[in-house]
Amino acid sequence: MRILVVGATGTLGKAVVDRLKDKHEIIKAARSGGDVTVDMTSTESIAAMYEAVGKVDAVVVTAGSAKFLPLTAMTPDDNQVAIDGKLKGQINIVLLGLDYVNDGGSFTLVSGILMDDPIPQGASAAMANGAIRAFVKSAAIEMPRGIRINTVSPNVLEESWNDYADYFAGFVPVPASKAAAAYQKSIEGKQTGQCYEVY
Repeated sequence: MRILVVGATGTLGKAVVDRLKDKHEIIKAARSGGDVTVDMTSTESIAAMYEAVGKVDAVVVTAGSAKFLPLTAMTPDDNQVAIDGKLKGQINIVLLGLDYVNDGGSFTLVSGILMDDPIPQGASAAMANGAIRAFVKSAAIEMPRGIRINTVSPNVLEESWNDYADYFAGFVPVPASKAAAAYQKSIEGKQTGQCYEVY
């Protein structure tokens, strides 16, 4: 397969690329350091990415920003980071990418544990995660040409634990390689509308 990985230079993206690279042709997209540059908050940038890459069999998203702040301190602008990056960015990758995905291909987006297992300061991230899961479940029944769509919902990653441990008291992190396996399941399997939880 020809697979476009958005966020390929991040922790999760690298693990997905590593898992898939021996079996598939991988095109790496990222803000910097990839085969193609993309800013998920810009529809123009997303459109330019697809124009540069052309037809693919699968699109994978492993990126999306959100701010961690107490609810009482969060401003609409703070919350907008998750809306523009993790939520709208991923949805726009689907909407603008439909014509670039081959018949029977797939999209795999990323949500996360916080929509089901909340933590203090995680409301904005949880909002985006839950919205992505709802979008995927609903969009799956309307995808054209046999295209599938799923989301992967990982726990906090071992590789990121030093940065996030203070937020995730009592959580047991998972290796990025385990989350990457869920992406492989989505890409190479036949299920659609699913949320693959990686705990």
